[in-house]
Amino acid sequence: MADIKRIGLSLGADICWPRCFEGILERWDPTLKVGGRDVRFEVDRVVIEPFDLRTPTRYNVVLDRLTHWYANTREWIKKGVLMDDLYVLNNPWSVQSMEKQTSYCAMMRLGMPIPDTWLVPPKEYESSPDLQPTLERYARYFDLEELGEKVGYPHFMKPYDGGGWVGVNKVDNVEELKAAYDESGKFVMHLQHGVLPHDHFVRCVGIGPDIRMVEYDPAAPLHERYTKEFNHLSKADMEHLRQITLTINAFFGWDFNSCESLRQDGVWHPIDFANPCPDSQVTSLHQHFPWLVLGKLRWALFVAATGRKFKNNLDWDPYFEIADGPGTFAEKLPQYAAIADEHFDTARFQEFCAEHLGPLDEVAWEFFGTAAAREAVHEKVEALFPEHEVAEFTEHFWGAIQSWRHETARSAPSDSVHGVIS
Repeated sequence: MADIKRIGLSLGADICWPRCFEGILERWDPTLKVGGRDVRFEVDRVVIEPFDLRTPTRYNVVLDRLTHWYANTREWIKKGVLMDDLYVLNNPWSVQSMEKQTSYCAMMRLGMPIPDTWLVPPKEYESSPDLQPTLERYARYFDLEELGEKVGYPHFMKPYDGGGWVGVNKVDNVEELKAAYDESGKFVMHLQHGVLPHDHFVRCVGIGPDIRMVEYDPAAPLHERYTKEFNHLSKADMEHLRQITLTINAFFGWDFNSCESLRQDGVWHPIDFANPCPDSQVTSLHQHFPWLVLGKLRWALFVAATGRKFKNNLDWDPYFEIADGPGTFAEKLPQYAAIADEHFDTARFQEFCAEHLGPLDEVAWEFFGTAAAREAVHEKVEALFPEHEVAEFTEHFWGAIQSWRHETARSAPSDSVHGVIS
């Protein structure tokens, strides 16, 4: 009898990637010989419903896209981790409690060259009986103009816990600073010095130990921000960004996260890396979308088949011991990354992919040429674009996937090293 491992997809408005994830796994339907046992897989979607705290969770692994939106799902997942040894992408406690403010502080402590950042109290407050006496006793007037000069222009004002570019403003002078602060309302804001000019803006998407490095253009329309340039840097730069991304993700217990870095005068400055539920849609990722689906499949199959244990607690002391010891950041970063590689079982993952997942790439390549894959693209486009643009953009994104198939068919198998950079 095969050992059945169940993978749950905890979804919100996601359409395209889960359909492709399910379609590829159904098409392949593998039986893997792992640890002397036959292992097979089932996948279905997690539903939102009442649950008995003592009823065992039926899943071994859950890929979660709802923790940051729905308390019901978040508490069901936490219950599964605590009582049923559930493995979840991502750590729900970390997602719930770690925002950009925390991530900046932690990586500053490790010596990463984070741009100078200030936290500013909100312009407005939620009304409460204690608000007025609290502000009268403890709130201090501050000179916004003086603060702007300290941070330096240009800089960016953005919510301390935000995402999706909501409330982000580039500020070039004091007038723009005052206007942005007046418009910020009840948001607690960061002022962060702008790394300008820079010669590269790279977003690194990490799924387990797999990293994809894509040149990013934040000024472009949403569907063009991920450019077609990826894994295009020198080996030294790519290894540096790999180490930064894995360090951040392991530090916070995030199996799936994206990290943005800017290069100025040869120095990489991480600027935005608390994104533990990054965009997974074909309408954003275009030719990178098949890689993301494959990355989720590889990591989920590895975790499920090997019985990888969920890291219940975040252990920061080993990082801090290195941070507080001698040496430059350049000397410390490989030490941080070694902890991260151990956290993600990078070597074991590479061996698993090489031994068990050989057919996966070919199955995915075939699937992404099917009518089922095209329909997944069409449904996502239909959900986001106005009716008169649906046909045009369906063809646009479908064409991007076919470009990926064309390039993949031309590449030798050794061109992609799973578990390092792919």
